[in-house]
Amino acid sequence: MEDRTTNKRSESIPELFGSHVFNDRVMKERLPKETYRALKRTSELGKHLDRSIADVVANAMKDWAVELGATHFTHWFQPMTGITAEKHDSFLQPEGDSAVIMSFSGKELVKGEPDASSFPSGGLRATFEARGYTAWDPSSYAFIKDNTLCIPTVFCSYGGEALDKKSPLLRSMEVINKQALRILRLFGNTDVTRVTTTVGPEQEYFLIDEALWRQREDLVLCGRTLFGAKPPKGQELEDHYFGAIKPQVQAFMQDLDRELWKLGIFAKTEHNEVAPAQHELAPVFTNSNMATDHNQLTMEVMKKVAARHSLACLLHEKPFDGINGSGKHNNWSISTNTGVNLLEPGDTPRENAQFLLFLCAVIKAVDEYQDLLRVSVASAGNDHRLGANEAPPAIVSMFLGDELTEILESIEAGTAYEQKSAEELRIGVHILPRFPKDTTDRNRTSPFAFTGNKFEFRMLGSDLSIAGPNIVLNTIVAEALSEFADVLEQAESFQDTLDKLIRTTISKHKRIIFNGDGYSSEWEAEAERRGLLNLRTTPDALPYFIAEKNIALFTKHKIFTTAELKSRYEILLETYFKKRRIEALTMVEMAKRQILPAATKYAATLTEAALQKQQLSPAVAAEYELLTVTELSQLTAQLSQRVAQLDAHIKKADGLGDIATQANYCKDQLLADMQAVRESADALEAMTDSAYWPFPTYVDLLYRN
Repeated sequence: MEDRTTNKRSESIPELFGSHVFNDRVMKERLPKETYRALKRTSELGKHLDRSIADVVANAMKDWAVELGATHFTHWFQPMTGITAEKHDSFLQPEGDSAVIMSFSGKELVKGEPDASSFPSGGLRATFEARGYTAWDPSSYAFIKDNTLCIPTVFCSYGGEALDKKSPLLRSMEVINKQALRILRLFGNTDVTRVTTTVGPEQEYFLIDEALWRQREDLVLCGRTLFGAKPPKGQELEDHYFGAIKPQVQAFMQDLDRELWKLGIFAKTEHNEVAPAQHELAPVFTNSNMATDHNQLTMEVMKKVAARHSLACLLHEKPFDGINGSGKHNNWSISTNTGVNLLEPGDTPRENAQFLLFLCAVIKAVDEYQDLLRVSVASAGNDHRLGANEAPPAIVSMFLGDELTEILESIEAGTAYEQKSAEELRIGVHILPRFPKDTTDRNRTSPFAFTGNKFEFRMLGSDLSIAGPNIVLNTIVAEALSEFADVLEQAESFQDTLDKLIRTTISKHKRIIFNGDGYSSEWEAEAERRGLLNLRTTPDALPYFIAEKNIALFTKHKIFTTAELKSRYEILLETYFKKRRIEALTMVEMAKRQILPAATKYAATLTEAALQKQQLSPAVAAEYELLTVTELSQLTAQLSQRVAQLDAHIKKADGLGDIATQANYCKDQLLADMQAVRESADALEAMTDSAYWPFPTYVDLLYRN
């Protein structure tokens, strides 16, 4: 152990970073110049891949991977399961009867063939139609994980339909690039050849003792606790937030950083979050495609590294009742290949017409497609979190801050805006430095907040792939830019038309801007008056995914076909139903096999104690024992009845006709049944001797590790 620590300390972080990635530096070293240039044209300029270079790249990739200990390769893809998938093949190639060589061909690099019928397809593939393809994505670097060369790929059916999350993401990146370039050309910018969206996803998670996790069937099967009486202490003291990190957690974080750095993941910030046992990791920005790959890897590596430290990493949006759940803040911006952030206001945003036009495109997009943004974060787990005082409400709105809002108001009114000078923050202690104060405070209750030169989409759940929200963001903003370009390209006077376009957009879409408290009941009423949607649950939100205007949007830009959209709608509904059903069945099993027997056994012990008391000393009343047994008996009877009702309703849900009806039945009936079961069980937990309780409590899980 000491040797390992010494080696860690002696390693150079810059040398470690990306050491397991077939990145630009490695390609430049190992590929012939012409091959390297051709591959760069493909990844940076969006050009078609020249198949003639595949064998050269494959051989170089194999040699590099074998030198680092890799024995296998896999096409690493992101099906509609929400996690990644991989099928491993060794580099071994027979040579004669008794020898082998290490071989990897261009064909193996470019194409793979997993079984498409075994992944969610929403009806796009029948069970007997098994063929599907994975195709190399050269815009995302290959990497080595667990002695396996992982090649990022897209995944499609035999008919070419997208069965994954990467294909539509890449399509959306191409669309926003095309439309943003149209706008930049109108401003006379001919230097920019590519525009990309960049993302930095902050990742929240819980760490608990692995041995305790294994004793909780609900955590193992569902990712969240279905039972658990509230502990005497929750998060009310807020003493965990940014507190000193415990040694075991610190060791995990250090180990995690090193594993992520090897994979070229820009893990940068880490700290304790608000809830006990909750933490956060934040990376540096990168393009949307790489950021999506990196975030999927981050979640996987978190779980593996946690196990090394005898911890379990929980990524469910709401693993514990009564304390904050975990989200994922999707920090999104638009940048050019010349290094310009198109959402950077500059020193005088009122005079920065290009910035104002891109800002208006985002405002228009979020207002017109608020339903799609809500759909993009809809899940069974996130339904427990959105709208609570820990996450944004289910109502989509935008926070711009005082200064930008005042600028937009002045533009709409046609009045002058007096630029605010930077104010120094003075703390009142002479020895402390003074520094410029931001012109706008932050708003943690806003679902979609402008934070200087980017938008922070805060509604994502912690285990969600960021692909879906970024597909929506890229597409809806591209649509707004497309409409702007259509108008400006036909304008007789560019400046006059531009001024009018910005002013009209502000006036038409300002209802989506809200800088106040998103948790207040007043805002909910105000949002309704403004005509904003309040889609509280996943079954409420999902039908909007296949609304006519949204089908028209996605098909216009070739992000999804109508069939692909409808298949995703079916998959999302089916996933919601399956998760709720698994939770309900787990609840029934834990109640029948663990909670009821434990409470009954404890009641029997108390009854025996009461009888012994009366036998030894008839004058001594066994009041405590008898009262407790009576209450325990009443609660066990109530729990038994409620479990039976839940069990019957599960069977009824299974027999309902279509998936939408099943999902809504879960939302309206099963969740109410489950809450009733939990109330009875948690009341029993509060009365039962801890020696009899069959699994770890909240105090055990959150504080005793």
